[in-house]
Amino acid sequence: MRIGVIGGTGKEGRGLALRWSRAGHQVRIGSRDAARASERAAELRAVAGAGDITGGDNAWAVSDAEVVVLCVPYAAHGETLRSLAAQLAGRVLIDITVPLNPPRVREVHLPPGHSAAMEAQAIVGAATPVVATLHHVSSTHLGDPDHAIEGDVLVCSDHEAATATAIALIADLGGRALDAGPLRNAVALESLTPVLLHLNKRYKCSAAALRIVGLPG
Repeated sequence: MRIGVIGGTGKEGRGLALRWSRAGHQVRIGSRDAARASERAAELRAVAGAGDITGGDNAWAVSDAEVVVLCVPYAAHGETLRSLAAQLAGRVLIDITVPLNPPRVREVHLPPGHSAAMEAQAIVGAATPVVATLHHVSSTHLGDPDHAIEGDVLVCSDHEAATATAIALIADLGGRALDAGPLRNAVALESLTPVLLHLNKRYKCSAAALRIVGLPG
């Protein structure tokens, strides 16, 4: 699958790109700085087991992608989406953004549109199905492809096919993904991230995670 990772030079983006390329996907790292994205892609290609990873600006990363993953800080979320909205039409958009409110990142902050993912859907329109997921996976663990992803990955979307696509891609990362309902439920998913950040600080750990129990199978 052809995957464009917007904001792919950050910790989450680099980890996703490396793991998906190792699983056989074509990954295009996007950034506002095309040269920086190209450098990051070259660094990742040098890692043992890395596959087809290239870098360029955000518009280039989206241009031939089937799935686009948005992993930018919330402060850049709306502007980035508005600049790419036309190009995103017809593609699945996986939004991993959490609306944190620095410096109070361990407290829940609800944005004007209730969740970042719901704001994304409002910006890109019905032609682009939005999936909210990957809010609770440690970026440190993502960046180490030999480290198992601990905890479950919850997935929310109003589009069944987009949900299925995201679940399959998360399996390729090495995680267990669970359908957590419609996009409106992203409010809960995004709100859990500052809770996990609080737990990390309170209990002096670095990767608190969620595990859903009691499911069949």
